[in-house]
Amino acid sequence: MHKIITALVFISLFTQCKDEPAAATAAAPGARTGIDSLKVQDDVVTLTTVQAANAGIATGTPSKREMHTALQVSGVVDVPPQNIVSISVPLGGYVKRTTLLPGSRINKGAILATLEDQQYIQLQQDYLTAKSRLQYAEADFNRQQGLNETKAVSDKVYQQARSEFESQKILLRSLGEKLRLIGINPESLNENNISRSIYLYAPISGYVSKVNVNTGKYVSPTDVLFELISPDDLHLSLTVFENNAVNLSIGQKVTCYTNSHPEVKYQATVRLITPAVNEERAAEVHCHLDEHVKGLMPGMFMNASIELNNAQVMAVPEEAVVKWNSQYYVFSAEGSNRYKLFPVETGVSAAGFTEIRSTLPADRAVVVKNAYTLLMKMKNSAEE
Repeated sequence: MHKIITALVFISLFTQCKDEPAAATAAAPGARTGIDSLKVQDDVVTLTTVQAANAGIATGTPSKREMHTALQVSGVVDVPPQNIVSISVPLGGYVKRTTLLPGSRINKGAILATLEDQQYIQLQQDYLTAKSRLQYAEADFNRQQGLNETKAVSDKVYQQARSEFESQKILLRSLGEKLRLIGINPESLNENNISRSIYLYAPISGYVSKVNVNTGKYVSPTDVLFELISPDDLHLSLTVFENNAVNLSIGQKVTCYTNSHPEVKYQATVRLITPAVNEERAAEVHCHLDEHVKGLMPGMFMNASIELNNAQVMAVPEEAVVKWNSQYYVFSAEGSNRYKLFPVETGVSAAGFTEIRSTLPADRAVVVKNAYTLLMKMKNSAEE
C-alpha cells in the first residue's frame, strides 16, 4: 500500500512539472518506454532534477549478506500421544448420567459419567466376604501355628491353615485391585456403603473432542466413551517430500502461519524427523512451538517455512525489487538521473533484504528506494 501511495504522489508531481523543457524528460534517442518497453533490454527512464528530488529516489550497491534458504511446506497442528486420552470403563455397565458435549472444557478429576450395573455390587460383595474370611484364616493360622510348636497338631494341619491364610490374602489383594480399576477405594469400603454406581473421572485437564455415549446406553470394556485432548503441548506435524527431506536436521528454525491469519507468524523448532517415507513419498517432521500459543487447535492446517542453512549471497533491499508481468526487475543508475531496467532472478527474502541470483551490471548502483515510482513513470509514459 505504501508503494502504491508513493507512486500516485509521484504521478501527481509529474503532472505539475509538464511545463519543463521536453528535452529534460525525454528518453535517449531510439529508446522505448512504457509497458511495451518492459520487454526489451534497453528500458530506460529519465527524470528531471526536480522529479528525482520529489520522488525520493535513492541508490546503493548490492551487498553480501548471510541469508538462509527456506523450504516451503505445509502440515497440521497436532498434539503428542500422551495428550490424547481415550476413556473406557474396565467393566461393562449402563450409562446413568453424563452431561458432556464435544468442545466442553474439563479439569483433571472432574466426573465424566456415572455408570451402574449389578456386577459392581457383586464385586464389592466378594471383596468384603474375602476380607472377612481372611480375618478368620489369619486367626486359625495363628492358633494352628502355636499348637504345632507344642506338637499338639500335626504338620499337615498347620500347613493347611497356612495355605488357606495365604490364599485369602491373595484373593483379597486381587479383588481390591479390581475395585480400584472402577474407581472404588477398597480401604474405605464396608457393608454400609456398597454402591451400584461407579464414576469415571478425567485423568487430564483439557477439552472433550469426542462423545460416543448417551444416557441409558450399555457399554463394554472395549468401547471408547470419550476422547480428551490437552492443548498444553501443541506441535506441528509437517509433510516434507523425500527430495527435500535429506536437507532437514534437528534444531532448524520454522516460521508458520494459518490460512485465516497469514500475517500472524509463529516460531517453532524441528525436534523429530521420521526416518521413513510414506506411500506418498513424503516424510513426517515434528516441530515444537517455541512458546504457548492461544487460538491454535489440533487438526488446524498450517503453512510453514523451514530455514535450511545460512550462506553468503548477494542481496538488495526488498524495496529495490519490482515485479511486472510475473517477472522481477531492478533499476540501475546510469547517471544524469537515467535509470535502466534489468530483469533479475530472486532468491529468499529475510530481514528486509532479497537475494539476487542474477549478475547485475558491474560498478553501477541500483535504486534501493522508491523503485516502484520509476516503474509507474514508465507505465504513465505509455498511457500519455
